[in-house]
Amino acid sequence: MTAHLTSAPKLKPLTFYGVEVASRLLLGTALYPSPQVMSEAVRASKAGIVTVSLRREAARGKTGERFLELVKALGVHLLPNTAGCRSAKEAITTAEMARELLDTDWIKLEVIANDDTLQPDLFGLVEAAAELNKRGFKVFPYTTEDLGAAERLVAAGCEVLMPWGAPIGTGLGLNNRYALKTMRNYFPELPLVVDAGIGAPSHAAEAMEMGYDAVLLNTAVAKAGDPVRMAEAFAKALEAGRAAFESGLMEPREMASPSTPVAGTPFFDIGGTPGAKRAGS
Repeated sequence: MTAHLTSAPKLKPLTFYGVEVASRLLLGTALYPSPQVMSEAVRASKAGIVTVSLRREAARGKTGERFLELVKALGVHLLPNTAGCRSAKEAITTAEMARELLDTDWIKLEVIANDDTLQPDLFGLVEAAAELNKRGFKVFPYTTEDLGAAERLVAAGCEVLMPWGAPIGTGLGLNNRYALKTMRNYFPELPLVVDAGIGAPSHAAEAMEMGYDAVLLNTAVAKAGDPVRMAEAFAKALEAGRAAFESGLMEPREMASPSTPVAGTPFFDIGGTPGAKRAGS
């Protein structure tokens, strides 16, 4: 794979594996006070894609089946994930189960390395991604900002990357802005989604201002005092951030630059006479 450090492109319609998606917000379905609140939040967010943990819902038995039916009724794209998997083999098995149950080739691939940070296991991630792509899956890998792993995921067939902003559920926002900007510039044509760690609408807006294509979040909405209103806030933040990116943000400067030109501006003395020198000058 050949990649170059170039400027990120201007906006074109957001597509994942050839499927155009109207919204740049991807929303998780866990942790809400109730299924009804989850449904209302998804509608308020106008999210076009929602993620579902197959392992969690399978463990809930018939209750999980009813929940999946509720999610399907929302009329959005389903993105099942392999949350909780700690090996490539486990993730591949879970992905196969998700495809059979939900009738989709899309899979958000998670292979977790550490229980405290929930950091992706990059070795297992690449291994699982390569095998799943061979089996016809459309893989959305949850990864870090590591460019080496990113290149291997792309070489394995992934047509989208999902680097974390911060560890899952922390709400810390974009911990490594330099690395995220570098990844955006390194893969100017590849859809990139900031996944995990987003805690406030301002974090989501910042990711969009960097040129990222979408944001995936869950906890910040689900655990808010008012999840529905928070979902609306995130939707507006993403729209504002993307509009700013498309419009062309100004470059930061080290020195001040006046917004009002001073050339040709008349100067006045104390008495208000234009151009007159002050006494004693």
